[in-house]
This record gives sequence, structure tokens and C-alpha cells, in this order.
Amino acid sequence: MSRNGNCWDNAVTERFFKTLKAELLWRQALSTRQEVEQAITLYINNFYNAQRRHSALQWKSPLDHEHNVA
Repeated sequence: MSRNGNCWDNAVTERFFKTLKAELLWRQALSTRQEVEQAITLYINNFYNAQRRHSALQWKSPLDHEHNVA
């Protein structure tokens, strides 16, 4: 964390982990570390980065946004 008034905080990271917990971890009962790692990897690669709509992208998925920009 930075001093008060500087923009070097970790709000983006905190928001991502809150979303990860709310959309994935709190909805499932995962019993082993391996299951958690696999679920998080699949969530990030197959859903969050590919399909999930983001407000910063005018509510488009990252893949849709990349196709429209390119």
C-alpha cells in the first residue's frame, strides 16, 4: 500500500478476488487444494477471461471486445 492520497492501492486486485470468491468458491464445496487450483484455473481461463461480461468493456466479453477492435 502507498501513502494516503497516492493511487498505488490494490483495489483492482481486491475486486478480482472478491469476484472470484463470490462467483466460484462460495458456490462450491471443494475439499482438496488440487480441486481448488483446478477450479480457479478453469474459471480464469475459460470464463473470466473469455466469456464473462465486463463493465469496462461496455458489458462485452473480452473475446467479443477483441474481435470488434481487431
